Amino acid sequence: MKKWMQGIGLVYVLLLLGICVPGIALGNAQNDAGEAVYLTAGKGEKKEPESRAEPPKIALTFDDGPNTKWTPLLLDGLKERGVKATFFLIGRNIETGNNAEIVKREFEEGHLVGNHTYNHVEITRVSDETAYQEIKKTNDLITEITGEPVEYMRPPFGLWQKTLEQRIHVLPVMWTVDPLDWATENEDEIVNKVVTEVEENDIILLHDCYKSSVNAALRIVDLLEAEGYQFVTVDELLLE
Repeated sequence: MKKWMQGIGLVYVLLLLGICVPGIALGNAQNDAGEAVYLTAGKGEKKEPESRAEPPKIALTFDDGPNTKWTPLLLDGLKERGVKATFFLIGRNIETGNNAEIVKREFEEGHLVGNHTYNHVEITRVSDETAYQEIKKTNDLITEITGEPVEYMRPPFGLWQKTLEQRIHVLPVMWTVDPLDWATENEDEIVNKVVTEVEENDIILLHDCYKSSVNAALRIVDLLEAEGYQFVTVDELLLE
């Protein structure tokens, strides 16, 4: 009888744990690396910005510019809204037509201008010297226009060579929210993916070489500012 009562007590305790500790009830799984990861209730749900004296900050970034047609329209929209963004530029695009004037405008209007290599190469697939020249050449082009050294870069495809930091002093900047805007012209899809995923201190990846991306970016700004977010350049997030 005593053992039977102990068994009933154990079942009761386990039931209580299942009710009071959801993480235990949900169990665990494995990630792609085979590491144990615990499943938690509400994972993936958007968190609303908390009420505070200072608004939550996020950064809007644009790769692959400057674009002769769409970057000026984006700059017009950002200026109208008083929003600063970060632009990671491809060197050969800077040398196209009068695009150097667009870079000058980006800098003068308070946006952060960074490097995205000269030819948009995957720098882990080229020699160290080629990778270095890809970055240096674009740095030189930007500095010639702005008069300021380039401190930040976004490596194409998010692949970085750590050894490059010994030769060229730029900080690689990745991202946390990617709506894959380059793969669709559906503005609603781009907007919805960003506004439903973004949280404080996120870095949003977009491209200023597509009309749909530019239109979506300005809609994203309007929607997220209405939710209380403040847009800043990436250095403000990284240096805090």
